[in-house]
Amino acid sequence: MPRIYHPETLQPGQALALTPEGARHVQVLRLQPGDALTLFGDPAAGGEWAATVLRMGRSSVEVQVGAHHAVDRAPARAVHLAVGMPANERMDWLVEKATELGVASIQPLMTERTVLRLKGERADKKQAHWQAVAVSACEQCGGNRVPVVHPVRTLDDWLRQAPPAPGVWRGVLSLADGSQPLRAVVPAGEAPVWLVHGPEGGLSPAEEHVLLAQGFQPVTLGPRVLRAETAAIAALAALLV
Repeated sequence: MPRIYHPETLQPGQALALTPEGARHVQVLRLQPGDALTLFGDPAAGGEWAATVLRMGRSSVEVQVGAHHAVDRAPARAVHLAVGMPANERMDWLVEKATELGVASIQPLMTERTVLRLKGERADKKQAHWQAVAVSACEQCGGNRVPVVHPVRTLDDWLRQAPPAPGVWRGVLSLADGSQPLRAVVPAGEAPVWLVHGPEGGLSPAEEHVLLAQGFQPVTLGPRVLRAETAAIAALAALLV
């Protein structure tokens, strides 16, 4: 059944117009009045709602909300990914796959070796684009919690604005000697995780030093050198699947 993101508080029996993005999705699927779909994104109730198409306009779609289902497919552990942005379309792919695996949030970072340099309006547009990629991935994979894609920041800015929270384990993917296997050092249970990794070429030694000084633990995924986007997804899979 088609799943449409609608981030508003819903009520059974309510008739409402979908967002422009949701309406386009329904029109692409060529749904007709009377067809069923599922809504998710209600910030109050969570879960998902049954719905039925009422009217199809040229650029709008009206639906009627049905029963609420308290379905939560989010992983038990919240993993937040801070990623040195890979270039070209690889960041899109990373956001999509990380969302499918159940990442809680994604922080795009500009680091010393980041090829993709963003600021101002261009950075805002990229953030909005990546957030839309996350929504689309949730619609496809069945997730009901869309991860937040934060505004692009430099590593230094992010570290200044993200003080350590109690009970959060923090790690950085590293190829340095002495790094421990990720699964061997992450605490058992459901403690939240912040995981940092670099772009193509990795983090610089100076950046790793700053992270270690702030309590991030160096971890490895094994002896192979993975692409930046592959490393992020492999780490999430190790933590969430």
